[in-house]
Amino acid sequence: MKHTKSLIPRLSKLSILISAALSVQVNAQQASDQQIEQITVTTQKRVQSIQDVPASISAYNGDFLDSIGVGELDTLSEITPGLVIQEQSPNNPGFVIRGITSDSGSSQASPRVSIYYNGADISRSRGSYFEMFDIQRVEVVKGPQATLFGTAASVGALSVITNKPEEDFSAAVTIGAGNFAAKQVKGYVTGGNDTLQGRFAFSYRERDGYIKNIAGEEGSQSVDGTQQDDMHAIERTAYRASLRFTPNEAITADLTYTHEENQDSGTSFKNGLYAPTGGDTSPYSFVELSGSPYSAEVLGAEKLGVDRTTEDLNLTVEWLISDSLTFTSVSATRSFDSLEIFDGDGTQAWFLEFAEDAQGDQFSQEFRLLHSGEKLTTIAGISYFTEDGSQAVPFSTEESIYLNCLGALGTGLPCINADGSVNQLTPALTEGALTEIPYAAVFSNFGETYSLSVFADFTYAVSQDLELTAGIRYISEDKTSGYSSVAPDSFILTSIGAPGPLLPVVNTDGVVLEATDKFNDWLPRFNMLYKLSDNTNIYATISKGRRSEVLDVSSTTDEDGNVVADVTLVPAEIIWNAETGVKGQALNRTVTYSASVYYQDYSDFQVTQQDDAGNFFTANAGSATNFGFESEVRALVGDNFDVFANLAYIDATIDDDSANGELAGNRFRLQPEWTASTGVSYNQELSDNYSLTGSLIYSYRSDIYFEPDNAPISGLDISEDAISLVNARIGIANQESGWNLSLYASNLFDKEYLVDAGNTGGSFGNPTFVAGPPRFVGIDFSMSFGN
Repeated sequence: MKHTKSLIPRLSKLSILISAALSVQVNAQQASDQQIEQITVTTQKRVQSIQDVPASISAYNGDFLDSIGVGELDTLSEITPGLVIQEQSPNNPGFVIRGITSDSGSSQASPRVSIYYNGADISRSRGSYFEMFDIQRVEVVKGPQATLFGTAASVGALSVITNKPEEDFSAAVTIGAGNFAAKQVKGYVTGGNDTLQGRFAFSYRERDGYIKNIAGEEGSQSVDGTQQDDMHAIERTAYRASLRFTPNEAITADLTYTHEENQDSGTSFKNGLYAPTGGDTSPYSFVELSGSPYSAEVLGAEKLGVDRTTEDLNLTVEWLISDSLTFTSVSATRSFDSLEIFDGDGTQAWFLEFAEDAQGDQFSQEFRLLHSGEKLTTIAGISYFTEDGSQAVPFSTEESIYLNCLGALGTGLPCINADGSVNQLTPALTEGALTEIPYAAVFSNFGETYSLSVFADFTYAVSQDLELTAGIRYISEDKTSGYSSVAPDSFILTSIGAPGPLLPVVNTDGVVLEATDKFNDWLPRFNMLYKLSDNTNIYATISKGRRSEVLDVSSTTDEDGNVVADVTLVPAEIIWNAETGVKGQALNRTVTYSASVYYQDYSDFQVTQQDDAGNFFTANAGSATNFGFESEVRALVGDNFDVFANLAYIDATIDDDSANGELAGNRFRLQPEWTASTGVSYNQELSDNYSLTGSLIYSYRSDIYFEPDNAPISGLDISEDAISLVNARIGIANQESGWNLSLYASNLFDKEYLVDAGNTGGSFGNPTFVAGPPRFVGIDFSMSFGN
């Protein structure tokens, strides 16, 4: 690991300076007796105050998120330093912690960011998105957390805990409406007795698309074809049923079932080179994504869009064996089935029409013991994880359009003419014998993982002020990767004496080619927590993270021309993280703060790239380094204002070393150097029963690259400049009657910005661009009942 020895003293000194500046002793008490609520977290597999955890953590309870209007998973990044969540669609979310992205949909590659749902790992990209409703707490922990969270947490983890059943009856319902015909209804009901309690929560959201799609309409090139929906429309249904069984004071068993369905109209991939009929190439104007006329037969459904279902079953049992010993069991299954059909070229041409049919089944079981002694706290456990997944990518095109749009026919004719018409050359090439030559192919990857790990973590109180922690996890993985393709020879290529598939792949004719291997590793961590005072703690940590080896399987031919597996073993990505920070509170807990500085050293840094056939694969980019800092502060100002602010800086690049190839010196994709946000929530009593509520949030993100190449594609910039967004909410509440009426706006000033660029079309020289959401405004009404 580079520079670590020299770095730790500098970070420690900086931590002391920060803490000294922030922890000035204050004797005077504010007139108000309000305090910021004490947030407890389970980052270290036990309940602790966030201030006592030697790691960089951002945590929010559900009431706080509701008060500032954070109701979707991706909006967490607007208030969390060092976190970016990119939701291109619920089938394709990207999680970025400290500049490192986890978004690969391949069944052969492992996630980098652990997504935990009620204590169980659901990190696989296509199954990791979920609706945010009836939430108890969200924790975002940054830096490698493999010792306690497993190998997927190589750069950090996002953990969401839902509300549990309660004995006393209570219920709530919220209904809302907004622009783009938005509608929402959500709520919960809970109650029971001292032995059995139940809870049922639900959420339904729908909204029209905000990017117009003229395909199939009058004036388009496909008047008689499928009339596609406007893009980025959503229809999302979710419900959660929970039971809590408490037969005695020592045992608590929570059984939770969650079901979600997403039926969205899909993503507005807009071609940057060719305009829709009567339009332009701006990603913020209308599109003409006509899809394939054989979409139902080849791609799986008639229209563009997402059809995704997830099911999750979780049983958590906690047994208080004695005052000092607790046993916990977490058993969980999760399955997802997601079909996303998209227009990869982003034009009216029948050119790059793809789908992604991803399926996965996961099972995890963890047993752990927590022993709390007078000086020594011990956590030990064993966990088992299995995953069986597949990702099929069907492809549809018209042969003459495909070859002409790639410039392979040498006609000199453009893919799309200035009037918006598409050059379909099949009649000319076949002298009128054929009007079209449909072409279809499908490429599939498969992955099976069986992982067994044991872990132990020891925290020793050296003194009243000093705690030292050492932990380690041993992990053993069995991986099987598979690949198959059905890629018939092209009619046109065969007719000119160059037979072969349209896409540069070797056809396995549906036969699955496989490879199997085993891997293991040790993942340690070392922490120090020192209490400078009753209100201020400093910490330092060194930890190892690991993104598992990738057993990449595709197809090739041997010397005799037989189709065989082409196996590439991408080494495990190893990260060493050194970090120091300070956490504290002041002014009778009306102010809380934290700040941290970190240095990360990567070897065998893995990047996701696309080949000439549009298939994603994992490559080894060599060594990389990452330096940054993060800070958060929250304060109660008087009786009415709750203010927060955060700031993060990241300097992360692939090392500028010739051994690292063409990506040497490049910044990580989706990595802003600066992120910041600040916000205020307001609550003013107007009378004994009524109060005025409101919130205002400002977020900033500096420029980013969307591809690891950091370079234009076909002369078009594949990056985004700095963006600033403002969200606002104002409402009135009647506490006695239990109702609240609120008006809200996200992206208040209707800023135009991109959420992605390049994409599949970029691999074929036709980069596409995805617009971020415009201004959303709406009104919602909430009513609470019981306790």
